[in-house]
Amino acid sequence: VLISGAGTNMAALVYASRITGCPYEVVLVASNDPEAAGLAFAASEGIAIFSLPHRGLTRADHDAAMEAAVRQAGADHIVLAGYMRILSDGFVERWEGRMLNIHPSLLPKYKGLDTHGRAIAAGDSHAGTSVHLVTPELDAGEVLAQIAVPITPADTPETLAERVKLAEHQLYP
Repeated sequence: VLISGAGTNMAALVYASRITGCPYEVVLVASNDPEAAGLAFAASEGIAIFSLPHRGLTRADHDAAMEAAVRQAGADHIVLAGYMRILSDGFVERWEGRMLNIHPSLLPKYKGLDTHGRAIAAGDSHAGTSVHLVTPELDAGEVLAQIAVPITPADTPETLAERVKLAEHQLYP
């Protein structure tokens, strides 16, 4: 699981992986931010961690180091759970069909950033979250699952984000 921050989706994946019959195991949590809070969580749960700041490295060099850590851990799939970097086409292509992203919008709407603010500004009745296959085109891969969350008149991007985060955790087996 690749993260850049708190790791709440990663934590939900870890806990879901411990349910009898779950088809996966989290073998590594890696981050481009050595201070990412999710790394401490993963370590406390006995999961291997890896971090490497991306600053000062080319995208290709950073991706190569992240991929090497993933392969060394024996992973056969990657989940991007709040990983805030765009991966190189080569990295994505090598993991075709085996890399998932958790994106905070009802794709194909609102690819990229500020998804909640954009949904509110557009007057949408619902926002939500999508799990999709990662392709070289940003947030464009096949959507495998979605959960919609109503947008209320009092919502701000922050309040909506909190409710979407709760819904996201329901997507994991």
